[in-house]
Formats: sequence, C-alpha cells, structure tokens
Amino acid sequence: MKDFIVLIAVLIILLPFPLQYALEEYNHNQKSEIQSYVYTAKEKAKQEGYFTPEIKEQLIDNITKTFHIEESDVHITTEKVRKYRQSKFNEDNLIYYKIEVPIRKIIAVPILWGIGNDENKTMYTIEGYAASEAIL
Repeated sequence: MKDFIVLIAVLIILLPFPLQYALEEYNHNQKSEIQSYVYTAKEKAKQEGYFTPEIKEQLIDNITKTFHIEESDVHITTEKVRKYRQSKFNEDNLIYYKIEVPIRKIIAVPILWGIGNDENKTMYTIEGYAASEAIL
C-alpha cells in the first residue's frame, strides 16, 4: 500500500511536465499563426503605403476568429499617413507597425505552482518596420 501511495504522489508531481510541453507546442503554433497573419497584412500595407482601415480590420478579424478572443484585446499601433517609395533610402518612408495579441495560458497546471489566472497570461508583440512600395 505504501508503494502505491508513493507511486500516486510521484505521478502527481510528474504530470505537469508533459502537460507543459503540450501547452508550449500549442502556444508556439498560435504564435506562428499570428506571425502569418501579420506578415500577410504587412505585405498588403507595403503595397498600399500604410495600414489601411480595411487591412487592420481583416487582421483583427482573422486573429479574433482563429483564437476566440475579443476584438478589444488585440492592439494595433500603426501610422495613418501613406508613405511613398523613393529612389534613395529614407527612414521617413518606412511603415511602422506594432501588433499585440494576448496569450492566455503560459503555465500548465498553474494552481500547483501557486500562480493565479491573472499572472498566467502575457501579450505576444510583433513590432517592426516595412519599406513602402507605393509609388507617387
């Protein structure tokens, strides 16, 4: 009986590790999908010269439908002025973008480690610049 109790205790202690691995894979796939959506939106914005309201709306729509999150949780920061391509490089012609998407679970079995739901989340941020391809 003593061996059975020890076995159960060891299984309870070791159970979070495969669950954490599975959660890490899920979060990695989620981040890859977000990167794909942002890349597509960035390529469209390069053609237009900036992130148009339609591009932003489509990006938010893709993210919210795929990950079942609220539209207000996705934060997109971009410039609202169209940039044009010139023959020489100029930093003023770069399109800035910053997209933040919440990731709700980062630790599997957080109660075992004493972590609350408020602490078990983060914001995944993609920030960068893209050279405009819009011609005057």
